[in-house]
Amino acid sequence: MPSPTHADHTAAQPPDPGAVDALISQARQLRTRVDAVLRDSAVAAEDPQLRWQRALCDLAVHQLDDLGTHLGQLKDGFATDAGPDGGALDLSAGIPLPDPGTVGALGRAGSAEWDLLTDGVQWSDELFRIFGRSPGEGPLTLDELPSWLFSEDQQLLTEMVTGCLVDGRPIDCEFRIVRADGTVRTVHMVGEPVLGADGGTVSMWAVIRDVSDLRRSQRTLRETRDSLERQRRIAQTERRLAVELQEAVLPPWRGTLRFPQDGGPITMDLAAHYLPSGTSALIGGDWYDAMQLPDGSSLLTVGDLTGHGVAATSGMAMLLGALRGMAVAGLQPGPLMGWLNELLDTSPQPALGSALCCRYEPDTRLLQWSQAGHPPPLLFRNGIGRALDPPDGVLLGATSGAQYAQAGEQLAAGDLLVLHTDGLIPRRSADTAAGTHSGADRLLAMAPLFATAKSAQDCVRLVAEEFGIPEREDDACVLIARIA
Repeated sequence: MPSPTHADHTAAQPPDPGAVDALISQARQLRTRVDAVLRDSAVAAEDPQLRWQRALCDLAVHQLDDLGTHLGQLKDGFATDAGPDGGALDLSAGIPLPDPGTVGALGRAGSAEWDLLTDGVQWSDELFRIFGRSPGEGPLTLDELPSWLFSEDQQLLTEMVTGCLVDGRPIDCEFRIVRADGTVRTVHMVGEPVLGADGGTVSMWAVIRDVSDLRRSQRTLRETRDSLERQRRIAQTERRLAVELQEAVLPPWRGTLRFPQDGGPITMDLAAHYLPSGTSALIGGDWYDAMQLPDGSSLLTVGDLTGHGVAATSGMAMLLGALRGMAVAGLQPGPLMGWLNELLDTSPQPALGSALCCRYEPDTRLLQWSQAGHPPPLLFRNGIGRALDPPDGVLLGATSGAQYAQAGEQLAAGDLLVLHTDGLIPRRSADTAAGTHSGADRLLAMAPLFATAKSAQDCVRLVAEEFGIPEREDDACVLIARIA
């Protein structure tokens, strides 16, 4: 249970871009002031106190450079940290983020000086703590120091020390030490030779800083960034596969479709449309379909399988394929729904789905239909619309052995049928408490517009204009049939 103090704190808000610009400006000003201190200390480098001051300034310069880099990345992140659909990436999806208190931490710093004339060594108290040694054990000589390093780092240190003592080059390197208790620390070492009156090197001083926490945080940030990039690529690949699978499964016809197609009289004018989600980059399991059956009747169906991505579209492909096959075999909508339920219930990847299946007999203009937890068809006649009374039917995959009732509706020439999936209506629009129309009411209110439309395609265009809003929460399908 959170403490009362915790409860008083408001949620952390993302930094303002203007505030980041101000921090960058302040960091640059501070960097200039540190450079000035460095120039002043260079005139008296033989003074041990000033050498120490200069070493700390060098460390500060490194940290300010790191700070400038991190602030620049933070500023760039306002424009670049986005997902494949332009939305913000999810930073909490199982990726460990670094402790903000350790990012950019200065770390502990200690000083050392090795006298080449007397073989004397002086270490600060902090340097003993960094190496995990007690002052009583004494400091490490230059010959002993490499033995504390990882084997792959020893050559680097040897080369840097040799270059400092022989050629007078400054030291600036990073290596890992293994302390007596077995812990590993990463240290950053900067130093310079101290020259005698004859110009020869008489000693070497250095400042060694423990940067273990800083490097660990940087590594975590780098791994987080890499993980996010991998997630982005995976999401793009999954979306592409889902789109390709959906396009391969849904009916290839676009625009108007008329039954029959063999030169006989037109019995039905059809049009359909798929409306993608405006808030999700993933493809859902919605479908629509219309086909002529061998006995001269027509199949009309829409449905929605739960989930998104390749799993949902592949499950949708399985259901739609089975539905087509059973309809061609002559199954009526009620029994057909029962077999679809068994198929989904016994699937290796359990899921739920809603579906609407209609079978239209053009000779008698009789519509036989069944539903599984799905919005019923809307029938428009003479400028007035109504929802058909739904027969009993639970969601597909909800229970084994479910029975699905079947209803019949006598249609007439000029009637308009509207079949849709529930994603067509934004969820907040379903609340009628504020006086707004529910989903079915909004469609039924379009009856005068449908009455003046010349074709099913014109009706679909009207629905797309009414419900094709950018903030759509889910994808949806609509199928419209005008009876001839």
